[in-house]
Amino acid sequence: MAIELNDDLIALQQAADDAHAEVRRLQEEYGRPTQEGGWTGEQHAAWGAAAAEWRRLAGEAQEAVTVHAAATGQDRGKLEAAVKKAVRHPAPPAGG
Repeated sequence: MAIELNDDLIALQQAADDAHAEVRRLQEEYGRPTQEGGWTGEQHAAWGAAAAEWRRLAGEAQEAVTVHAAATGQDRGKLEAAVKKAVRHPAPPAGG
């Protein structure tokens, strides 16, 4: 049985991956919170908000995969792997 994906699963995973990229960007910009001088209160708040958004979006993506797998009778692990591959390693456009 071929893995059945849909645009909603792809969009949710893409949003979670984008939110994770923002957390990583902030960490890169701010440096280590334990460095000399540490982070400002604003930096802690910005990173915390970005991390919370990432966790929320990742949870939504995971829940959608679970629901879709159950509804379609697909293996949840294989479906999750296919969604992540589609987002992180998309196939080149046909004919290009």
